Amino acid sequence: MNLLELPFFSGFTAQELRLLRSLGCMRTDRFPHGALILRAGSRTREMGIVVSGCVHIESSDFWGTHSILSSVEAGGVFAETYALCGEALMVDAVAAKDCEILFLSLLPLLDGDNAAESWHSKLMQRILLLTAQKNLTLSTRIFCTSAKNVRGRLLTYLSGEAARQGRYEFDIPFNRQQLADYLNLDRSALSKELSRMRDEGMLAYRRNHFILYKTEN
Repeated sequence: MNLLELPFFSGFTAQELRLLRSLGCMRTDRFPHGALILRAGSRTREMGIVVSGCVHIESSDFWGTHSILSSVEAGGVFAETYALCGEALMVDAVAAKDCEILFLSLLPLLDGDNAAESWHSKLMQRILLLTAQKNLTLSTRIFCTSAKNVRGRLLTYLSGEAARQGRYEFDIPFNRQQLADYLNLDRSALSKELSRMRDEGMLAYRRNHFILYKTEN
């Protein structure tokens, strides 16, 4: 993929990208489905940009409770806060599909010595935008998991996806277990509620493909 097609580098010129490469702060790596890209407890100085595939940001506590915090599709970014702060990761980054990841070492690039470079202000703007987007992502998940029952969480999540994608027929980035993990639900309870909603004419689904229908109150 042409890296200039990635949203993170929108507005950059080919020359600016060559300059970034020349600083030795960029590398790419590939990971098979299920591979651990970054492990909780470790530290990183690199943020990841998903060139292809999908990455799940996951949390597991000491007792084995597992949840998916977010899904990072191609073009998305992860671990930028940890790369900047140097703190130990509180989450795992896992390849949800076969992935190609571009790793970007941020601190050398953001050094004041580079402030006069044309790409420097663009990079700063991207980091600021990423921070705002990640806050929105976390707020969305909190909103989805705040409902007290299974149906409420499903309605919030699916309505949000319909609004985000601008249509009532769409794919979600999760299989059934992953959706249960994201919504902090038991998989069996989630599957039963989806079946009830389908039988009531509220929606149709096949795997991760959903169609929402309006019903009369």
